[in-house]
Amino acid sequence: MNHWLLKSEPAVFSIDDLEKQKTTLWDGVRNYQARNFLKAMQVGDLAFFYHSSTEPPGIVGLCRVLETGLVDPSQFDPNSPYFDPRSSAENPRWWTVRVGFVEKFKCPLTLDLLRKNFSPDELILLRRGNRLSVMPVAAEVAERITAMRASQ
Repeated sequence: MNHWLLKSEPAVFSIDDLEKQKTTLWDGVRNYQARNFLKAMQVGDLAFFYHSSTEPPGIVGLCRVLETGLVDPSQFDPNSPYFDPRSSAENPRWWTVRVGFVEKFKCPLTLDLLRKNFSPDELILLRRGNRLSVMPVAAEVAERITAMRASQ
C-alpha cells in the first residue's frame, strides 16, 4: 500500500464534504506531475486529506483510493474551469481516481506542526515553492503522521 497527500481548499471541497458524500472523483488536477502521481495510485492506497488556503492549513483526515485509471470528465466540459480544449474522448490528457472517506481527525495536524516534525526532504509538502495538489508520502513518514494523529 502506498500513501499520498491530497490538497483541497475547504471552501471548494472539504473533509466534511467527503464525509457527507462518502466518495468523490479527485478531479480538476491540471499539473502533469500531480496527474502522474494520480496515475500511479492503486486501489487501497491511503491518502492524507490536507486543507490548504485556510487558517491553519493542515492534514484533517484520511481517505482511501477506491478506483484508479479514470478519465477526468471535467476536461471535456466547456463550462468547467478545468476544461481542456486539447483533450478529446479518444485522447484524454487528464486522469483521476475515486477516493472514499475513512476518517476525520479530531484535531488537524497543522502545517506548523508538520514543519516541526519533518524536513522538506521527508515531506514534499514542505519543500519551498511546492504547489502540487497530489504528492506521495513515504511509508515511514506516513507511519509518523499516523502516530502524531493518534497522540492528539
